[in-house]
Amino acid sequence: MLIMYCFCLFTITLTLIVMILASLLSKKTISDREKCSPYECGFDPKGSARLPFSLRFFLIAVIFLIFDVEITLLLPLASIIYFTNIFSWTWTGLLFILILLLGLYYEWNQGALEWSQ
Repeated sequence: MLIMYCFCLFTITLTLIVMILASLLSKKTISDREKCSPYECGFDPKGSARLPFSLRFFLIAVIFLIFDVEITLLLPLASIIYFTNIFSWTWTGLLFILILLLGLYYEWNQGALEWSQ
């Protein structure tokens, strides 16, 4: 039991030493005013927060996120092909892709994918 306590103490001490060394070695010596500001994306932090924002850009970003999540849901379908019935696997995949295509057609039909008018 004493050996286990000594081992845990040694592990915690070694971890703390490595963390402190990494923190000291990774510090930059030059402090940049822009990097220390809360907004380093190009916006003026003292300006108005009510700047006009492109609604088209926001809509394209939301559509991208939706389809990105759908693709991540579609990827595991390829890895379970050997564990399931091929008929149910095919119908599940086709139904999922059909729903994606119908959503894409709807967005295209509504004009959400046109960047300029």
